[in-house]
Amino acid sequence: MTETSRRITVRYAGASSGFGPLTLGQDNMIRCIRRDRPEQINKESVWPVPDGTTLPVALQALRRLVERHDSLRTAFPPGPGPEAFPVRQLVGGEGEFTVTVRAVDGLPTDGTGGPAGLDALADEVGRADAAVPFDLAVGPRLRFTLLTDHDRVLRLVVVVCHAGADGAATALLIQDWLDLAAGKELPPVTARTPLEVAALEQSDQGRRKAAAALQHWRKVLTTAPQAVFADSGITGPPNGVAAVVLRSRTAAADLAATSRRTGASPSVVLLAVYAALVARRAGRTGLVLSALSANRQRAVMADHIGTLAQDALLALDTDAGDLDELIGRAKAASLAGYWHSTLQAGRVWQLIEDIAHLRGSRFARQVVVNDLSLTIPEAMSDARPAPTSDPELTWLPDQPVAVRVMFNILRTSGSLEFVLVACPQVLDREQTGRFALAVTAVLEAAARGPVPLAELPALTGLDGAVRVGEWQRIEGSWVDLDAVRALVVEALGAATRVEFDDGRLVARIATADPGLTPLVAHRTVIGALPGRDTAMAPHHYVVHAAAADVAGPPPWGELPVVAEGAGRSPEVAGRLAPPG
Repeated sequence: MTETSRRITVRYAGASSGFGPLTLGQDNMIRCIRRDRPEQINKESVWPVPDGTTLPVALQALRRLVERHDSLRTAFPPGPGPEAFPVRQLVGGEGEFTVTVRAVDGLPTDGTGGPAGLDALADEVGRADAAVPFDLAVGPRLRFTLLTDHDRVLRLVVVVCHAGADGAATALLIQDWLDLAAGKELPPVTARTPLEVAALEQSDQGRRKAAAALQHWRKVLTTAPQAVFADSGITGPPNGVAAVVLRSRTAAADLAATSRRTGASPSVVLLAVYAALVARRAGRTGLVLSALSANRQRAVMADHIGTLAQDALLALDTDAGDLDELIGRAKAASLAGYWHSTLQAGRVWQLIEDIAHLRGSRFARQVVVNDLSLTIPEAMSDARPAPTSDPELTWLPDQPVAVRVMFNILRTSGSLEFVLVACPQVLDREQTGRFALAVTAVLEAAARGPVPLAELPALTGLDGAVRVGEWQRIEGSWVDLDAVRALVVEALGAATRVEFDDGRLVARIATADPGLTPLVAHRTVIGALPGRDTAMAPHHYVVHAAAADVAGPPPWGELPVVAEGAGRSPEVAGRLAPPG
């Protein structure tokens, strides 16, 4: 097999152009793009190609696709100030894009007449291209690679900039591509454009909705546990994670039966099962989960081509008698979270920082669920080879993802398909596979009737949390006192002591620095907190005066106290005060 590659320039002329403020989804994704690595935020996929599609037909279809949707022709020019964060979207009327064409000649066959290794090559191309960042200031928001045999197009590899289209929008784009490549005429676009969405969000109604969402986040972040997983296996921030794909037709039938029996959607059933297993592994009942793909709950936005991607924050108490009861709670939690997931990302990040300052513990996005089952066309799922076993487990290459556990639901109808991603500090490779199989075991039992949650250990074989040493439950979170001491020592120096006294963490500091106040000490400790999920900052600081040249452990009882207090800023407390 030989490969040659060339790039073809395609000019487009859209029917509309204009500029305006960013949508909330665009603002959120641009922040993620500027913060995360490209392979973490760009989305690659292999789109189906209608039989007989030639290169000229494919290029024309791609041109018409870009012309059809404003979001694909949108650029985000740098904004004012040193950070140059974009503050507006610019829809281009005319422009050009390039398509990479990789001619793969002399393809071997797989014994059935189909090309061998082509899917693997397409996946490889997609992964490599996803690692290349998009220039936000220049459109379009897609990159295309066509794999061809002479004039015949075999595969279309697409990398999507997340500021241009989310998962649901990508599914709609795939359908448009299939119709255009098949020579069909499409009706005019009637969905709201990103500029129209931004105008709605800037209206009085839109501002009220965003304010209500911020209040929901404030309530959850100030009252719920800041970290779900807290045990002795957690030694630092999430590192390279294991990822396994599970496919099972039997589990899909069990899921459908459970859904019919409980009256809950398959997505809610899976959320409840996932939450029950996470609670079992975490050794706690109060969970805070981040749900992605949460902003398509309004029918008017169902066909929007753009990015609505923002987290929904779900607070869920898993202390239920059986899975049926937990399914009901999961439904209520998801509705509340999804309804309050359209918000101003900058204010949310400020909220997280402010609450970390006041509570002394930082919200950790540890547990994530991403339901993509309605965003992946069945044509793509059906095109994959049938499972070789039931259930079938396929391991993906380890990848860097800043979460502890992530549950990506790919398909629920006909075949249950999901990807489980797990940090090895929480689930090692063997435990990750066991967790994935536990989902199918719980569904099998739930299809027959209510499953007592007390039976989960025997049913799944999952281990609970292990906490060795001095642990205290503080404000709903498990805290390792040794981790607190290590945090304070690293932030403030060796001349410190941390005590747990009457429900409070008290830090004593011996210093010759007259500028070290409780406020300065607390801000320094909070700055060192990220990545330490089992620690929290002290509630109270006592500053002792000490000579600069004193060696050895400070004689605490002999050192005068020069300042003490909580170290919390009144300004931050004022920002978090309830409105009105």
